[in-house]
Amino acid sequence: MDYRTVKGQAIAEYEEKKSLFIGNVARVSSEDEARDFINSIKAEHREARHNVYAYIIGGNCSIQRYSDDGEPQGTGGIPVLEVIKRNNITDTVIVVTRYFGGVLLGASGLVRAYSKAASMAVKEVGIVEKIKAVMLKIKVDYDMLGKIQYNFSKNNWQIDNIQYADMVELSILCEKSKLEEIKKALIDITNDKYTLIDQEEDLYFKENNKIYHDV
Repeated sequence: MDYRTVKGQAIAEYEEKKSLFIGNVARVSSEDEARDFINSIKAEHREARHNVYAYIIGGNCSIQRYSDDGEPQGTGGIPVLEVIKRNNITDTVIVVTRYFGGVLLGASGLVRAYSKAASMAVKEVGIVEKIKAVMLKIKVDYDMLGKIQYNFSKNNWQIDNIQYADMVELSILCEKSKLEEIKKALIDITNDKYTLIDQEEDLYFKENNKIYHDV
């Protein structure tokens, strides 16, 4: 199942009526990881008035949790959770720390402030897709290499690695949905004179048509 998540960790902050709001975001793969991140932020900002948080985990967004951490009900955790939902991301935890500046913001002001800090953190970290992809390893004669490189470049298909020995060994990284199309192209380009060494499926990250095993 393909889905979107954040690229890693990031921080963003801004001030609203003398209160400082600090948004911390991270990619996580389990509730334990989310809790560890939340606890680390709380430990770092133990002098803060509030450490509001929310997280969504799972390709189907099956785990969703939030906390207002002492703010009026619905003014902290839910706005942060809604930022995650609006960005259509999962495997994501956000903690927004508030250092109270002495001026009350009211319920609507708190909602806007926590939402803004969370949104700024997501914008700072960036978003990637998580997809099923296949690492396809093949061998071809040297005289086929240029044709394959030209065709793959034209179609924005990714050659991840090239090794030169008695034959050329290509590592081709492609979305699972494009695997059969690429195999057919290889048959056409090489007149079916390529050797399949290995074919391995895994979860990868994708950004701007570039597929990575991690980012």
